[in-house]
Amino acid sequence: MAPTQMKSEPKPPFQAEKQQQPGLEAELEPKPRFKASKYKPAGKLKDKVALVTGGDSGIGRAVASLFAREGADVAINFLPEERRDADETKAAIEREGRRCLMIEGDLTSADFCRECVERVVTEFGQLDILVSNAAHQTSQDDIEDISDEEWDRTFKTNVYAFFWLVKAALPHLDAGASIIVTGSETGFLGPGHLPDYSATKGAIHTMTKSFAKQLAQRGIRVNCVAPGPVWTPLNPADADAEKVSRFGADVPMKRPAQPEEISPAFVFLASPQCSSYITGEILPIIGGYSGG
Repeated sequence: MAPTQMKSEPKPPFQAEKQQQPGLEAELEPKPRFKASKYKPAGKLKDKVALVTGGDSGIGRAVASLFAREGADVAINFLPEERRDADETKAAIEREGRRCLMIEGDLTSADFCRECVERVVTEFGQLDILVSNAAHQTSQDDIEDISDEEWDRTFKTNVYAFFWLVKAALPHLDAGASIIVTGSETGFLGPGHLPDYSATKGAIHTMTKSFAKQLAQRGIRVNCVAPGPVWTPLNPADADAEKVSRFGADVPMKRPAQPEEISPAFVFLASPQCSSYITGEILPIIGGYSGG
């Protein structure tokens, strides 16, 4: 009998490697799995238009690819240094027979967040799904080592951009639209080496609930997917090489998730056929609570 996906995905020890931020999926070994070959589409997002920030790699790439398989055209945002990964995501979307809009730039600017939304609407004539997924993370064991600039960048990338994108998108979102943000188990657990990142994810979790209450009357649902460890460039670009080799080993499943194991949750929350009565929810996908 072939092993189940739960047992067959890669697990530690991984190659000990360290990347410079923001990290590239093209240089990560083993390569993150995003194609979700066992997933069977059903046209759940047919002719929808989605904007996925941080869509070049990791969870964002997996989500963008699966949205396209479900029938959506997808715009992806990424940083200039992530262009190599973004090109591969664009190719994956186009292999599914859908259009891809590439939007290069830094979400720490309110003006650029507004520009992202306007470019999507100009290109596709509509916006139905907003996925605020881009994130910045830098570990520090000592609070005194966190610079004001680092604190500011983490909050602007993770929290401010979510607010700016939602605010810019609202005039273009009709009833039935979906907003999904990527939270994190760190927003529940508050690990000591990630005080600023954890704080942003906790903020995202509560913003999800507040936004959902406000927007329910407009027929717009707002939800959050909160992953545990996921094999993406975010962590090799932050942790030292030895920690990377053990990444995900301390959860009950003894491994990190692959992006393809996270992306179906975004389809579920984006699709009104699946989740028309779901809003304001934080969906943990963490391989079992480790208690850490």
